[in-house]
Amino acid sequence: MSRIGRKPITLPKGVQVDITDTTVKVKGPKGELSHSFSPEVSVALDAERSEVVVKRASEARQVRALHGTTRALLNNMITGVSAGFTKALQVEGVGYRAEMKGKQLVMALGYSHAVTVDPPTGIAFSVDEKTRVITIAGIDKELVGQVAANVRQWRPPEPYKGKGLRYIGEVVRRKAGKAGKAA
Repeated sequence: MSRIGRKPITLPKGVQVDITDTTVKVKGPKGELSHSFSPEVSVALDAERSEVVVKRASEARQVRALHGTTRALLNNMITGVSAGFTKALQVEGVGYRAEMKGKQLVMALGYSHAVTVDPPTGIAFSVDEKTRVITIAGIDKELVGQVAANVRQWRPPEPYKGKGLRYIGEVVRRKAGKAGKAA
């Protein structure tokens, strides 16, 4: 049996879960999320212990795979509406910088023009200009990760000088440049 799927999810204070058929709505202090799950996996609310339990209908390989995935997605929804998620990108390179103009993120990344990124609904950008760190925050873990990947795609870190946008803690493997001719 799935070790992750078996674990019950404890509800933090202020989080409400509404289960109708295959749709689960989670409401908390930071917002509200909704997701439809497969009918082979059932989600139940244990009100007296304030836990959410995920159970599967059969031992088929596909259903076993959905068991742990469903539990992980539910846990991410509950964590998102209670605490939220953030991703941070480091701006590395001479002349590379980022700033906020209203809600838009404006970056100078070595192109002839400034790159402007509008935040999708539910996402907030913030920039620390001193440390050159872009922070992407929201309640949907998948959306936060996708937006961070889209921003990073404008200038991924290159292996020779290490310039570009990188996740905090990301290690860029550096390559040696051209070797000088032996005389």
